Amino acid sequence: MLAKIIDGKKIAEEIKEEVKQKTLQLKSEKGITPGLAFILVGENPASQSYVKSKNKTCEEVGFYSITEKLPSSTTQQEVIQLIKKFNNNGKIHGILVQLPLPTHIDEQKIIEAIDYRKDVDGFHPINVGKLVIGQECLRPCTPAGIQELLMRSGVEISGKHVVVVGRSNIVGKPIANILMQKQKGANAVVTIAHTGAGDISFYTKQADILIAAIGKPKIITGAMIKPGAVVIDVGINRVDDLTAKNGYRIVGDVDFDSAVKVASLITPVPGGVGPMTIAMLMSNTLKAAQYV
Repeated sequence: MLAKIIDGKKIAEEIKEEVKQKTLQLKSEKGITPGLAFILVGENPASQSYVKSKNKTCEEVGFYSITEKLPSSTTQQEVIQLIKKFNNNGKIHGILVQLPLPTHIDEQKIIEAIDYRKDVDGFHPINVGKLVIGQECLRPCTPAGIQELLMRSGVEISGKHVVVVGRSNIVGKPIANILMQKQKGANAVVTIAHTGAGDISFYTKQADILIAAIGKPKIITGAMIKPGAVVIDVGINRVDDLTAKNGYRIVGDVDFDSAVKVASLITPVPGGVGPMTIAMLMSNTLKAAQYV
């Protein structure tokens, strides 16, 4: 029996439609249009593509958005000055600085320059701290999207053993903190496994819910998964494929073909967690606008 596929595209569309309806309500009741500012430094093609996609989604849900494109020679202070301008702009409720930044710019200092109430990426130390202690805050988009995927797929999280493979500040640490909170859609027993673990399969085989966010193609195989587990694959890895038009294809951190025979539910790559990230960015921007 093959695992049921969790359709991230479909769930993301549901969330965007909910955001669109709440945005219409916010406009009619308070005259507020959620505004999102994008700052793009340099010519990274992937970053340009991401920002274009996010801009398009802003339009779909009824947001106001603005994109500032800066050359890669832009200084750190110039980026901070632009952030300060958006911090003080009442039409802008969310600020997103597209990462990665050129190497001469300190990403952490840029993140800290953003008003935490406009930090729709959820990376500011104040939001990170609020997340850890279980307070209401703007949460990182990908981890928040993972929780939504689980809840909207009818997965029972409370009391289950969640194993997160990976400890990044973007996915691993925040999703562990989200799912361990004594709250609805959480209350799990959480283990974080990483490269220091030696035999990662010792931990993955214990998982009722396995979240793979390690950034290595197909590292989690079906043999490493507990039968009937729910598998969430966060990985986006390019692997060479001469049969593909552009010479590569995108695969996850999970070997889908073997995992689908063992798991009960599984996210595909692409089309699983990916679409949720932009949907949750829209949700965060709406939340920031509602704070006003």
